[in-house]
Amino acid sequence: MRSNFTIRLTNLKFYNIVKDYFKITISGISKLTDQSKQSPQLPKLPTSAIESDQSLQAQTQRWFEYPVKAQPHHTDYAGNVWHGTYLTWMEEARVEYLRSIGIEFADLVALGCDLPVIELSLRYHLPIRLGVSAIVKTRLIETKGVRINWDYEIQSYDRQELFVTGKVVLVGVDREKGKIMRQLPPAFQDALIKHAIV
Repeated sequence: MRSNFTIRLTNLKFYNIVKDYFKITISGISKLTDQSKQSPQLPKLPTSAIESDQSLQAQTQRWFEYPVKAQPHHTDYAGNVWHGTYLTWMEEARVEYLRSIGIEFADLVALGCDLPVIELSLRYHLPIRLGVSAIVKTRLIETKGVRINWDYEIQSYDRQELFVTGKVVLVGVDREKGKIMRQLPPAFQDALIKHAIV
């Protein structure tokens, strides 16, 4: 085990999932999903993230819904979505949720604030197959100091199948010093408190 390992995130992608920092709980996969589901209109590509997509807005019960579709590059040789793809989709949904409540991730970075993942727990219920569309649901559970707790569910479009559930904890880190912040930037903290469930 490395005790002096630091993680720096320089963009919106997860770089490495380090077993010393993340716990991933994988349960058995019991059945395959139907590929013939209706495909919804997908959001714009991440390269157009500068624009605000008004169709992505927080939903009831404070869940934010983000549509995804399993493309060939998301899957393994058997046509199932690769487990790491779910993490990417979860981060995309989280960034879009923040944007929907008025927080641009680029603004946080400009303020010198990074939000690395410090805890991660996933439970795989069913695989998503190539060509299947799904909804990534995320919600902000609570903030404790500089810790931000999120819940996730990835469901079929008809809400009849649950593919993945997860929890993620982020922590505010000072980009310049590389250390945990004493407090989050005030405007960011206020928006989080306003939208947290607890």
